Amino acid sequence: MNEQERYAWIELALTPYIGSKTFLRLLNHFGSAQTILSASIAEIKPFLHRVQASRYWRSDEARQAAEAALKWEQSHADARLLLLTDNDYPVLLTEGLTPPPLLFIRGNSSCLHQPSLAIVGSRHATPQAMRIARDFAKALAQKGIAVISGMADGIDTAAHQGALLGTGNTIAVWGTGIDRVYPARNKALAAQIAAHGCIISEFPLGTRSLAENFPRRNRLIAALSQGTLVVEAATESGSLITARLAGEMGREVMAIPGSIDNPLSKGCHALIKQGARLVENLADILQECPLLLQKTHLQSYSSQSVQPESQISMPSSSIGNPEDLSLASAPVSALSPIEQQILAGLGYSVVHPDTLITTLGMTATDVYAHLMALELGGWITALPGGCYQRIKS
Repeated sequence: MNEQERYAWIELALTPYIGSKTFLRLLNHFGSAQTILSASIAEIKPFLHRVQASRYWRSDEARQAAEAALKWEQSHADARLLLLTDNDYPVLLTEGLTPPPLLFIRGNSSCLHQPSLAIVGSRHATPQAMRIARDFAKALAQKGIAVISGMADGIDTAAHQGALLGTGNTIAVWGTGIDRVYPARNKALAAQIAAHGCIISEFPLGTRSLAENFPRRNRLIAALSQGTLVVEAATESGSLITARLAGEMGREVMAIPGSIDNPLSKGCHALIKQGARLVENLADILQECPLLLQKTHLQSYSSQSVQPESQISMPSSSIGNPEDLSLASAPVSALSPIEQQILAGLGYSVVHPDTLITTLGMTATDVYAHLMALELGGWITALPGGCYQRIKS
């Protein structure tokens, strides 16, 4: 691929509302990214599934995102833009989902070809579960198995820390732009992961922490791993999404049981009832996933001739707007009316969601969904006992 085609590929991949499936459909039809971008909007429209995509076709936003991505790659020694056409694109990302055409990488991309296991779980994990996640990650790393997680609070953080203690590789899949660290308190951990593993994101630079991006991150965690271990999770945990996706992709799903009195054990117990392997020690994992001990790196993938559409099994949602939407200085007025109402209902006291449901007259689904959005935006923090408190005025 020459430089002109590479630039066109990156610009097309970063065009807002052009998802992975649409990207590959266009590529299958037109043959190259340069040809696609030189086509008229009338020629392109039949392939676009979202109305917004037409407004952003050959837009300044797409060109600026591509230029920013290339500048980012050139300005960091450990940075890389990994294209689906690159010979070392991980083959696991082409099995069970539509492969992202472009990935942002920090660190050693060869880690993506190492036998690996995902460790996921609650962001509000108990101290016991945190210890268990660290111990399993450390033991896996000492066996030469890369540990994959999402660098969220709780189990994700413990998994990365354990792998580093085991002097092995760990891979963090982010639900934000790779130039943003979320949560911010994991900045030092992010630097360690980049030095002793790699960070991966499919989102444009500047993409902030949006609730809808994390299920997309979860599918990459599931796809990159040969198995997924859930350490602790409530019944509505995002970790169960990762486990479900892993099962749908033909990966092994495992879970650690806990106390029947702990609500954060119920998700793991549900997985075990559904057929997930009950795990008590490292031997259980290695018995379930014997290929984790293979000494050779996993196969790479090159899409010099892109898969026909009939072979694409799962569509990817489109990439969001690449502009910097940081909430660092956003006023309360920038929030939705419901989010403003919930903030007002919280005040600055420690409040349980059930209280908000009663006082505000909202459904539990609405309250919990907006509490998650406010937490991701840095307005509130979760506390023990399922309570929340406002931390930003």
